[in-house]
Amino acid sequence: MFCYNGLVAEIKKKITPKYFELVNSGKKRFDLRVADFKIEEGDTLIFEEWVSEEKKYTGRQIIKKVGYILRFPLDSFGQKDLIEKHGLLGIQLED
Repeated sequence: MFCYNGLVAEIKKKITPKYFELVNSGKKRFDLRVADFKIEEGDTLIFEEWVSEEKKYTGRQIIKKVGYILRFPLDSFGQKDLIEKHGLLGIQLED
């Protein structure tokens, strides 16, 4: 979902309670998503807590500014088969 506010987009995405808490606490500082929507550095990402089993939102939100975005097709590195077999890792780097 896009709501343009000038040149900056506000993008709403569902997030399960487990990951909501990790983002909210500051432990999880990255997000992996299917690249089926437009997003740019500087946009606002609004995480809306979603309980899958109940198919409803809790009303809690976390609002974050988008920093660096890494875009790549699955076979960019010639490893599509390995990625499909093992999945991907999201690694947070810290000082």
